[in-house]
Amino acid sequence: MANLGKIYPRSGDKETVYLKSVISNPNISVGEFTMYNDFVNDPMQFERNNVLYQYPINHDKLIIGKFCSIACGAKFIFNSANHTLSSFSTYPFPIFFEEWGLDIKDVAVAWDNKGDIVIGNDVWIGYEAVIMAGVTVGDGAIIGTRAVVTKDVPPYTIVGGVPAKPIRKRFDNETLDELLKIRWWDWPEEKIARNIQAIQSGCLKQLQG
Repeated sequence: MANLGKIYPRSGDKETVYLKSVISNPNISVGEFTMYNDFVNDPMQFERNNVLYQYPINHDKLIIGKFCSIACGAKFIFNSANHTLSSFSTYPFPIFFEEWGLDIKDVAVAWDNKGDIVIGNDVWIGYEAVIMAGVTVGDGAIIGTRAVVTKDVPPYTIVGGVPAKPIRKRFDNETLDELLKIRWWDWPEEKIARNIQAIQSGCLKQLQG
């Protein structure tokens, strides 16, 4: 059952990939069974088309957990896209150091560094949603279609809009807390397989057993 190295989860479907199997960038980490679907571009090109402005000079990371579902066109916008706001001008003079006689070592001064993007486990990111640098999305969260996420998203919370705002929690607090304790996505594959019906039907007692 292990998907180690497997690219396409479904026979005959070249639009959906197990993302971990197509990643080569050492600053991108993806958990097992997380999948990406793209019906516009080749999903194998996720790093090129969906992870933007992640320049090596920043050492910023994209960390995605297990069992996430990422829809077509979702984008992760990194720090080099954040032109600095501390200057009188947003023009990135340091990038054009040759033109202006500036020191190449100061290139990163052109933008504000807000940190890594961290996506939890079992997160669903909707069609053409955008996740900005420095954002952490909690386990079980849902990001709505074309939402622009500029702030952290709590676990099991649905957000949407521009900028994205909470719509509602998926479950009551007691259920939410139990799910975060159970962490079914960390179970061995055989145990997950035995409990798929309980996971899908929302039978918390069976998962606790």
